[in-house]
Amino acid sequence: MSTRKAIFITGGGSGIGRAIARKFASEGWFVGVGDIDEAGMRETLSLIGNGFTFMHRLDVRDRGQWDEALDGFATAAGGRIDVVVNNAGIPVGGPLADMSIEDIENCLDINLKGVLFGAQAAHPYLAKTAPGSCLLNIASAAGVHGVGGVSVYCASKAGVRSITESLDAEWAEEGIKVTDLCPIFVDTPLLDKAPNRGSNELIRQTVVEQKSEVLPVADVAQAAWDAVHSDRLHHLIGKSTRQLGFALRWMPGRVRKQMRAGVSPLGR
Repeated sequence: MSTRKAIFITGGGSGIGRAIARKFASEGWFVGVGDIDEAGMRETLSLIGNGFTFMHRLDVRDRGQWDEALDGFATAAGGRIDVVVNNAGIPVGGPLADMSIEDIENCLDINLKGVLFGAQAAHPYLAKTAPGSCLLNIASAAGVHGVGGVSVYCASKAGVRSITESLDAEWAEEGIKVTDLCPIFVDTPLLDKAPNRGSNELIRQTVVEQKSEVLPVADVAQAAWDAVHSDRLHHLIGKSTRQLGFALRWMPGRVRKQMRAGVSPLGR
């Protein structure tokens, strides 16, 4: 088995996945990325440029593709996988009554089922390199508490947090660490997409109007590095997210009133 640690990241063709890939590569890790965006993955690897890289076209909704991707990566990385990052995800928003079946199913399939499939496929590889191996799930501030107009996305990210908690209990005896990141809005290309198929308004426009906090993507990559090397279960990333966590603990009634009044606690 190689002595160089190896990390595999879904959604590695852009955004958070690309930033995490670059961070771990800069620390000397062998980096693998999976995505449906092959051009994006090639760009990620070209930005790393150290030769210790791997890419595989991966639709996280397909359990068989997970096995192919991780088997290929483990072989390329010298027989080991130390960290798997369940990062692939899509944003979706709008009143539930107006959401299309396609938007609902697509969000849950990628954001939730994709994480479950990834964890299941990653388990034997992480067990082999334990103790010290890690499953890192990318959740969201939207998974800390539900927000009006984002019910499907919130449900998917709350589910990711629950998966993290469940697997932390299941895998602790094997020495596999399970943790997650819950960032507020991050400055990635996802902000420049519409929240659903029936909308022409970009997510970034809403974020600006609400004066919400937006994190530099490099901050999330650093948080990923820190999470892999810490013992904490959940990592609330961003000032607004940490304030929400505090308010939910000490002032839950106030948070509920704000939500009902349409005042998001994630704005500034």
